[in-house]
Amino acid sequence: MLALVFVARSAAAESSGLSPWQESFTGRLEALAVLETLNADLLSHDSATLTLDRWCDGHHLASSAHVVAELIHGTDKAPTAEQRQLLGVTPSEPIRYRKVCLSCGDHVLSEADNWCVPSRLTPDMSQQLDHTSIAFGRAVHALNFRRRTLSAKLLWSPLPHNWDMGEPIPERQETSLRCRMRFWSTVPC
Repeated sequence: MLALVFVARSAAAESSGLSPWQESFTGRLEALAVLETLNADLLSHDSATLTLDRWCDGHHLASSAHVVAELIHGTDKAPTAEQRQLLGVTPSEPIRYRKVCLSCGDHVLSEADNWCVPSRLTPDMSQQLDHTSIAFGRAVHALNFRRRTLSAKLLWSPLPHNWDMGEPIPERQETSLRCRMRFWSTVPC
């Protein structure tokens, strides 16, 4: 999600004349507010895809704010026993894994892990997921799924732990702008 903060700030600056990201206490506080707001929005909706669509539109990231998924090949994973249990499948029932890079316009937003049970998808949904750049949430939207969050943790914070208790703010913090968000849940797919 960190990448989204910088992308949004940069896109907003380009389109409205705002100043770009500033490495300052105020800039860090603004980034934390954006992160927490986006996190709350993602946690309160069943489809991360549709939430990111709205977020990208609201932050003017592309003329057509539409999240697409680029399949990352060669990343097959076998599901763990815990994942099988959470998905409510037997040890022998097929589970499909798909790793994608989600983007909006020219902006990469995140990487996502999708686990699904093929027998719960329509043939059209399977075809779309296997052969197009459709995002998972958009492909399975007709199932009216409900996502159950298993955990939520910010992978980076612009302010140190206990900043509100006087913890010193680092002058400059080198941080990778590449964000890795893991989405997998017990959706009926």
